[in-house]
Amino acid sequence: MKCSFCKKDIEEGRGSLIAKKDGKVIRFCSNKCRKNHLMGRSAQRLKWVTKERKK
Repeated sequence: MKCSFCKKDIEEGRGSLIAKKDGKVIRFCSNKCRKNHLMGRSAQRLKWVTKERKK
């Protein structure tokens, strides 16, 4: 599984998820990713996300 915000791999049984009313499931690797997503921030504009994706 991958984090819906930063696209980092998530181990089985780790992280958190949000199930929306329309049936979409959004998975997060950390509380940091979840909070940034709920605040409406774009992952492409955050430096720490782009550094993780380059690795």
